[in-house]
Amino acid sequence: MEKNTLLGKVDHTLLKQQSTWEEIKQICDDGIKFKTASVCIPPSFVKMAKEYVKDEMKICTVIGFPNGYNTTATKVFETKDAIENGADEIDMVINIGMLKDKKYDEILTEINEIKKACDGKLLKVIIETCLLTEDEKIKMCEIVSKSNADYIKTSTGFSTAGATQEDIKLFSKHMDKNKGIKAAGGISSFEDADEFVNNGATRLGTSRLVKLMKDC
Repeated sequence: MEKNTLLGKVDHTLLKQQSTWEEIKQICDDGIKFKTASVCIPPSFVKMAKEYVKDEMKICTVIGFPNGYNTTATKVFETKDAIENGADEIDMVINIGMLKDKKYDEILTEINEIKKACDGKLLKVIIETCLLTEDEKIKMCEIVSKSNADYIKTSTGFSTAGATQEDIKLFSKHMDKNKGIKAAGGISSFEDADEFVNNGATRLGTSRLVKLMKDC
């Protein structure tokens, strides 16, 4: 797949705790230059970033990040605040302990409440695959497929591992075909990205592809 096509599937990401406004502006500039799908940035920068890029780039931000164990009410508030500040896309983290406790209806309810707070904007559900069993991953495919969310996403990039090709293949097998699949964390090359897309990913969370283009 052409590099420009792959870049068009990228959420160009900077979520480090020490991120500065100058770094966020650079991420935005690079996203616009290389025509990425969005830039994914911390919630505290959403308002400034949206005012900076205007309609030239979609702004994605994260909710309940990176651990997911905030209360649903907190996540809903975070989402409403992000949307009011100009976010175009929301990536939320599930409550992993809730999944381990098999509270499936509560997870579905939380996802749908957050989607409602998105006010029509895209919602991606991060399940943190590295902390789950295969059965739990399959169950989350079922829950996200049943929910009003738009995507399932592998990882935060802040836990023990990121996306794997095996997880994307598993998602492709078990997800509703009308939902998107986002691979995030550990995508280190265009060859990796191409394989993820071939295996079913429709979005890629990474900063490395743009860095590779800038290094050319």
